[in-house]
Amino acid sequence: MTSIGIIGSEGRMGVALAAAIAEAGQQHLGIDKGGNALKLASDADVLVDFSSPAALEATLDACVAARTPIVIGTTGLEERHHYLIDDAAKDIAVLQTGNTSLGVTLLAHLVREAATRLDADWDIEVVEMHHGKKVDAPSGTALLLGQAAAEGRGIDLDTRSERGRDGVTGARGRGNIGFASLRGGTVAGDHDVIFAGAEEMITLSHRAENRMIFARGAVRAALWLMNQKPERYTMPQVLGLS
Repeated sequence: MTSIGIIGSEGRMGVALAAAIAEAGQQHLGIDKGGNALKLASDADVLVDFSSPAALEATLDACVAARTPIVIGTTGLEERHHYLIDDAAKDIAVLQTGNTSLGVTLLAHLVREAATRLDADWDIEVVEMHHGKKVDAPSGTALLLGQAAAEGRGIDLDTRSERGRDGVTGARGRGNIGFASLRGGTVAGDHDVIFAGAEEMITLSHRAENRMIFARGAVRAALWLMNQKPERYTMPQVLGLS
């Protein structure tokens, strides 16, 4: 039986993770704010973190010290966090993703394929909606899908994205990738990637009905990650897509 450690075990995702781990026939350990991350990393076979960007550095230090692999599903990460992840991945297996859903992982693959085959005459817009308590926008999933589209087009998402349109913004930039974020209610996560061409449109969509889809995907990723060498990994590798 595998022991999976949960960072933020009393949060909404932490509770869902505990249920998914039990569903998979494994056991879980957990800590919350102020807990001993090093002890958890030492006691567990693999860690899963959906907590906050502020806690990530200490968690990575604990995992490296204990040589424990970690799945990171925390969103709102900044550039410095990715440097920390890259550094940790020299010593341990690390899987970082904006979404652990297996369906979203496949959707990103389809988005990349579509963007590869449809040229810049097709405008790409990523639309996402989440519950009103979500604090970051665009969502990590929206950025993941936008990055997939950018890779398909061979462009840099940071310099070719359009966000927060308001007032007189001018015409849409040809070939750019647009983002729109909606917030309200109890929506677990809805994402649409729209390819809008001349007189036709393609929409690739995913609807999250319950946080358990993310928890189950994270558990599958954690069990897969345990058998990998030190390196940085992604969800498509879990499904054999890359």
